[in-house]
Amino acid sequence: MAEAPPLPGPVDDRALDEAVTFTSELIRIDTTNHGDGSCRERPAAEYVAERLAGAGLDPVLLERTPGRTNVVARIPGSDPAADALLVHGHLDVVPAEASDWTVHPFSGEVRDGVVWGRGAVDMKNMDAMVLAVVRAWARAGVRPRRDIVIAYTADEEASADDGSGFLADAHPGLFEGCTEGISESGAFTFHAGPGMSLYPIAAGERGTGWLTLSAEGRTGHGSKVNRANAVTRIAAAVARIGAYEWPVRLTPTVRAALTEIAALHRIPVDLDAPGLDVDELLGKLGPAADLVAPTVRNSSNPTMLEAGYKVNVIPGRATAHIDGRMVPGGEEEFRETLDRLTGPGVTWEYHHREVPLEAPVDSPTYAKMCAAVELFDPGAHAVPYCMSGGTDAKQFSRLGITGYGFSPLKLPPGFDYQALFHGVDERVPVDALHFGVRVLDHFLRSA
Repeated sequence: MAEAPPLPGPVDDRALDEAVTFTSELIRIDTTNHGDGSCRERPAAEYVAERLAGAGLDPVLLERTPGRTNVVARIPGSDPAADALLVHGHLDVVPAEASDWTVHPFSGEVRDGVVWGRGAVDMKNMDAMVLAVVRAWARAGVRPRRDIVIAYTADEEASADDGSGFLADAHPGLFEGCTEGISESGAFTFHAGPGMSLYPIAAGERGTGWLTLSAEGRTGHGSKVNRANAVTRIAAAVARIGAYEWPVRLTPTVRAALTEIAALHRIPVDLDAPGLDVDELLGKLGPAADLVAPTVRNSSNPTMLEAGYKVNVIPGRATAHIDGRMVPGGEEEFRETLDRLTGPGVTWEYHHREVPLEAPVDSPTYAKMCAAVELFDPGAHAVPYCMSGGTDAKQFSRLGITGYGFSPLKLPPGFDYQALFHGVDERVPVDALHFGVRVLDHFLRSA
């Protein structure tokens, strides 16, 4: 892709320092979301709102539930005819067990050029980088071409009912004119082999289907034969679901990813060839296969089992939970397959359900994202990919907003970015934050 010179920009040492400081300080604000409603994002929301206000913006704080606070602000663009762009990040984080960590997960410690703590990559780093860019623009009097709507959300790590779902349903006017959005989980360095650095930009997400399975049976004494044992029924259903081999279903985004990554490996491929073995192709792509393998098919992973209250009592009911994910276009197949796999005496329902997403990889915005990362890391290659999980883009899609994963970070070899999502010793290099600020500034002004 042809490189354009960087736009003369406002990113200075203060902006770079602020990205690090804001990341560290946001990590210190414990916004752990256990999924039980106890999370309180308000202190973090007030933190970002204060800094947005310091950049001359007028942030609005919004809550569906007290303490579950969201922040939205709009930066007017120079072209009133242009569609607006949404930039969103969540303020909550998943739990962390301090005894498992090298440093305390909410210390925000900066050590040896690395910021440590829960949220360092998911996703208080992006929250901080956006703040740093916006404040740099304010100091320099810079305006983007498009209106940019900035949203900091609650509850992304659970149902999003108090976050992006609430904003999309109750406050759609705040996002007027937004046709595209960017958020987490894309544009990070993926070292695919010697001399091959990829930047996967997310242009799709699998759908979410968290399921509850229920089996009814006949209670009885544990010493007697019971052909209507709820535990046996639920266990059999879970075993069938966990062992099921889902067929390959290649979406446009995944096809583009396979085509481009194979070409970079000089592997000729015809994805429409009869008898193509996609798993065999993935085996030829080396480490890069990890970007694609989780998204070539639906999945259904058993995660929880509940039954009984005493060893010698056969319970009349047993339940299980399944983390299901569906590729775009794979929802009907998912439902029909689960109906078949659960079997007699077992029913299932969605505990939480969100749609799969697909975004075009031939859009001007996608091209500008690719150009921005390749400009600041010459010799690297931006490639499309589909996320195996989901983000707040699902809820914002209700407003007709096409979502991309674009939170740029330049990472050294051996730094396993994907393993740190929800992992122990989550951290981000200071240099990666500096890179992200420069790339975001360039992209957001050229988009």
